[in-house]
Amino acid sequence: MSYSKQATYKRLMSLLSIENRKSSRPRFVLRRHLNKLRWVVLSVIFALLILLPFLHLYQTYLAAYGYDLLDADKKFIFQTMEELTSPFTDNPVEDLDNIKGTTWTGTLFGLKMSDPLAVVGHIASTLTIHWPLVLTAFIPVLLSLVFGRFYCGWICPATLIYELNYKLGSWLHKAGVKIGQRRFDLRLKYWVLASGALISIPTGAVVFANIYPPAIIGREIYYAIALGGFGAGAVFFLLTLGFDLLVARRGFCRYVCPGGALYSLLGRYRLLRIKRNATQCDDCHKCNSACQFGLDPMRDDFGQECNNCTACIAVCPTDTLEFTASFKDVEFQGPGHLGHRYKKMQQQQLTGKERAE
Repeated sequence: MSYSKQATYKRLMSLLSIENRKSSRPRFVLRRHLNKLRWVVLSVIFALLILLPFLHLYQTYLAAYGYDLLDADKKFIFQTMEELTSPFTDNPVEDLDNIKGTTWTGTLFGLKMSDPLAVVGHIASTLTIHWPLVLTAFIPVLLSLVFGRFYCGWICPATLIYELNYKLGSWLHKAGVKIGQRRFDLRLKYWVLASGALISIPTGAVVFANIYPPAIIGREIYYAIALGGFGAGAVFFLLTLGFDLLVARRGFCRYVCPGGALYSLLGRYRLLRIKRNATQCDDCHKCNSACQFGLDPMRDDFGQECNNCTACIAVCPTDTLEFTASFKDVEFQGPGHLGHRYKKMQQQQLTGKERAE
């Protein structure tokens, strides 16, 4: 067989191999769609935070037996909530207590749960351990030990707004507007966590509630709906959005948030984490670009800051990122085997062997 025929044959076999690999891939890869599911979960939680104050108002109106005394707007709320709840309960005054509160602390279908940061703040401010409150944080703590900082990516209502703010920053950057790109020491938020606890001891105040976005959002939504206005927390939250746009992208979550610090500590040795399969990686760097927390999946560097948001998985063109059960990240595996760097390294090794022979 001549050289040209051999080259043509090898090229055809290579193309067939590529087509076979494409056809052997599953058409629907569930993990690639988890980021969409995450957005749905975040949207549902945010919607619930808006719904809960209306349900509380409806309970109040019912308990007061004062429907005829309500003005037109309040009657509209009463009638709307009555239509929404009537298929699920015959006694809304009592039954609606099964769904109450915010992401800071609340009751979901009769199960009381609290943010672990709320428990830490209470212990620091009272210097006592109230075990019924501590037990309400058991489920979030257990889930964090398994899934890591997942609360920040999947549950936190502020995340929905912060990610929309991040997209706004990306559009502004493309339009030529200068966006903050400063980097700070990731350990800064652990100092904020420690300082908040220390300040709470002499003051007796739960300081975290004033600077923790999930608590602020839940509280401010309630103020706006039930009381007709916003508090000082709304101003603070707007400042965090400005900080993210003008100083450091996703800067508050990465460098300041005390809840993020606590969840990162809980998830340092989490069981479920994302892993890169180097044999399928083509070094496209899309995963690094997608990570809003500035992590480095290309070098297998996820660490305790990873919130398992799956944004990197969603953009990976070769399905190289997947979940694995392990208590630590793998060591850097080197460049992806489908990328140019790896192929160049292989070629250099072959050339070195040929010379040695």
